[in-house]
Amino acid sequence: MVLAALHLKKKNAPLSLALLHGLLAAAGLVLFIVVALQTSLATLGKASLALFVVAALGGFVLFALHLKKRPLPSGVILIHGLVAAIAFVLLLVLFVGH
Repeated sequence: MVLAALHLKKKNAPLSLALLHGLLAAAGLVLFIVVALQTSLATLGKASLALFVVAALGGFVLFALHLKKRPLPSGVILIHGLVAAIAFVLLLVLFVGH
């Protein structure tokens, strides 16, 4: 949310913050994939994982643009965040349902 807010305020996000966000997200995604490979995921879990992968791909695109010092498209930022948020809500629903 901080990165998106900085973008909307037309301020450049610090590269360190973008790196931290990406590293934490990547670590979470890797852990989720490990769990998915070791267990049988319910449909909500599979949908959540798929959406997190899509969000990660958007994050890679944004990070590549950030490194090239190109403008970040607001639409991609919005979709990246919304997809990740939906994936997180699906994961929460899965855990609360158990």
